[in-house]
Amino acid sequence: MSGWWGVLSLFLIPVGGGIPAGVLLARSRGIGWPAMELLYLISDVILALIFEPMMRAMIAGARRVPALAKFAAVMKESIRRTTSAYGTAGGPVSLILIAFGVDPMTGRTAAHAAGHGFVSGWTLAITGDMMYFTVIMVSTLWLNSVLGDGTKTMLIILVAMFAVPELIKRWRERRRA
Repeated sequence: MSGWWGVLSLFLIPVGGGIPAGVLLARSRGIGWPAMELLYLISDVILALIFEPMMRAMIAGARRVPALAKFAAVMKESIRRTTSAYGTAGGPVSLILIAFGVDPMTGRTAAHAAGHGFVSGWTLAITGDMMYFTVIMVSTLWLNSVLGDGTKTMLIILVAMFAVPELIKRWRERRRA
């Protein structure tokens, strides 16, 4: 895939690995950071248009199908545990932090639970996700300028994306104990 389409395709990968790969691909194709931000925003809008009907169908199905209701209850508890570190007030800042710290789908689900509709819920979720993208994009571009090796850069960023949140979680647990 050439040009912007290949970058957008990588940004559509739901797990964070598409971000550093997409950023490095964009850089290699002469796409500047403002266009990267726009492409990532477009990927979030596409995600919203795909995820929202799935979430709504799950909610509707859980009202009628006991097994689906049980699954929804397990998911709700999982989201509650995952997002507890970001606050439970359901206000805009905590919802943005959920999307930043977890992912935009969890952010949208939490926004729905807090009573936000499609537009306001996704606005909060996408805001948090765009902040996360910007941090990863800047880190990737900086590290690549230092190392000069895209493969090493991507591996280091990927490890950091998964390891740093876990280290922060452990540090918080130790502080509480």
